[in-house]
Amino acid sequence: MDMATNASQIRLGDRPLIVCDIDEVVLEFLSPFTAFLRSHSYDLLPRSFRLYGNIVSLLDGSELDKAAVDSFEEVFFANQHLWQTPAERAVETLRALSDDADVVFLTAMPPRHHAIRRKLLDQLDLSFDLIATQEPKGPVVARLHDRRSLPVAFIDDMQRNLLSVADHVPECLLLTMMANADFKPFAPPPVGSIVAAAGWEHAADLLRAHFSADILKIANPAA
Repeated sequence: MDMATNASQIRLGDRPLIVCDIDEVVLEFLSPFTAFLRSHSYDLLPRSFRLYGNIVSLLDGSELDKAAVDSFEEVFFANQHLWQTPAERAVETLRALSDDADVVFLTAMPPRHHAIRRKLLDQLDLSFDLIATQEPKGPVVARLHDRRSLPVAFIDDMQRNLLSVADHVPECLLLTMMANADFKPFAPPPVGSIVAAAGWEHAADLLRAHFSADILKIANPAA
């Protein structure tokens, strides 16, 4: 499918909607980024839930400053097809879910990397619509869903994105999930209506239960 930079370019069917983040949810990010850094004599240490302050030189242990981290991340994303791989069971689970729901990817990737991400996803048989934008995710999901009387769910590893969607689409199922086991213990615990999914199989169970409950409610509003 074509690359989209805003919700108005997406055409949804008359069925549930799954909006899904990419990095650390659909594609591994922290593990391949660590391998990339090590190839340049740096390492990413799991000391807190952030990149800045955790990337150090393998030669002298010095911390990489923010500008240098941003530079490395830019090079990594320009070559993501050489490093990034799918999260465990992401591909087959999303393909199965797409039989009953629309799947839209929502990534905070800069526009200059759109084409390479689209190509990588297509190569992995993940040819779902992709919105690439750096605006808050809540308003994007709200425009996508457009107050439809159909179930909607959002999956992300970053709490700020989940809370943004909670503010703008309060009926949305919010799932937090993270592929990397080393950094997961440092992630903030779920708050509010956010539900932690242990992996893609668990996420699929939660999604199907949410969709079934919502569809039953729509069919029997007095129930």
